[in-house]
Amino acid sequence: MQFVEVNEKNILQAGLIHAESWKASHRGFCSEAFIKTHTPTTQKEYLRREMAAGKKLFMLIDRKPVGIVSVYKNLIENLYVLPEEQNKRYGERLLKYAVAMCAGIPTLWVLNINEGARRFYKRHGFQESGDQKPLNAALYELEMVRAR
Repeated sequence: MQFVEVNEKNILQAGLIHAESWKASHRGFCSEAFIKTHTPTTQKEYLRREMAAGKKLFMLIDRKPVGIVSVYKNLIENLYVLPEEQNKRYGERLLKYAVAMCAGIPTLWVLNINEGARRFYKRHGFQESGDQKPLNAALYELEMVRAR
């Protein structure tokens, strides 16, 4: 098992992971038409923009690419594991790696309706800070900060 930094040679693989994982996690509250716009190619371009903005993107490989995560200073984002590879502790490995790469106190944002992600991050030492980013009337992101 190894972590590799995402670059132009492997960004399409990272885009595939992001697309498939994003679709699975958002299918319950996004329209099917919107879900279909998240292809490996569109997500590759999204990740390319993230990297251009200074974020370091890493991919976890265990015989094949299974997950990704990005870090910018102390902000952890884009933690995604292929749906068929979930519940194998890859998310935990990605999170620990990202925490180690943070320049300060690790911080992340999670959707208010994503109870599974909130429980996952709490099990790994994160607490809700109380800060929120509204997305629409019912949906918002919650900031979570790693307790020291």
